[in-house]
Amino acid sequence: FFFFNDTATTEIYTEQIVGSVRCVQETGIVEGAKDGRGRGRQVIAVARTCNLILIVLDASKPMIHKKLIEKELEGFGIRLNKQPPNISIKRKDKGGITVASTSELTQIDDETIKSILHEYRIINCDITFKCDGTVDDLIDVIEGNRKYIPCLYVLNKIDAITIEELDILDRIPHYVPISAKDEWNLDDLLDKMWEYLDLLRIYTKPKGQIPDYNAPIILPAKRNTVEDFCLRIHKSLAQSFKQAIVWGTSVKHNPQKVGKDHKLQDEDVVQILSLIHISEPTRQAEISYAVFCLKKKKKPSSLCYNHNKNHNIQYK
Repeated sequence: FFFFNDTATTEIYTEQIVGSVRCVQETGIVEGAKDGRGRGRQVIAVARTCNLILIVLDASKPMIHKKLIEKELEGFGIRLNKQPPNISIKRKDKGGITVASTSELTQIDDETIKSILHEYRIINCDITFKCDGTVDDLIDVIEGNRKYIPCLYVLNKIDAITIEELDILDRIPHYVPISAKDEWNLDDLLDKMWEYLDLLRIYTKPKGQIPDYNAPIILPAKRNTVEDFCLRIHKSLAQSFKQAIVWGTSVKHNPQKVGKDHKLQDEDVVQILSLIHISEPTRQAEISYAVFCLKKKKKPSSLCYNHNKNHNIQYK
């Protein structure tokens, strides 16, 4: 949570764990924070580790603080509500600079591109634009240390403004109007936060028990396969994976058996079926026992047979 402050403060941030989400409230940002004023670099550095930034503004005052906070964050390499530019730079030993583009460049030309690359002492490279990039986009790609973070503008104190003023504020993109005093529209704020975080809640179901809806496994929407789900719990679960049973919107039938590559959706219920893993000495002993039983024309015990079957061992 960010807000603007006219004076510096000694406390950098406070944090609180809410469910599976860590909420960090930063101290007020002062003008010139990106240059170190008011311990601004330490304050903004915390924001670079976040998955979502909330900028809290006073709806009853002009939106000048919005621009000031954006300027400070931009100056520290944080890009709000933007995607990384689709520009690739491949360095080479010789041959000069080759510029290629899959779309028309309306905001930058070849000479400007080459002069910027020379400023960064890049003399030999192949650069490809797959978007209508700008000078700032090119510099961001060359620097390589930019953070692209989604942001919500939380306009507080809407109880102090009129409906007409609220309609004007509605033109601001990525905003949520609330009243902390009267607790207005807080549910909408939570829904927006979850949408911008782009996370999935996956529930576990132990065999023979009901699903555990109190402690979901949180997955990023871009890494939502069953294998990612197993790795989130423990890597050994992925190694011993046999198949999964899924209930939810990601399957056609409830329940349905799926493999590692199946993509999960929000609020799916998953039960993992794994192979039986035994230690190597035990496995070798059971193999020896199985060979002995075969020589004596005796059927191995069911325990030994099942273990070795899971290890894909063939008796010869």
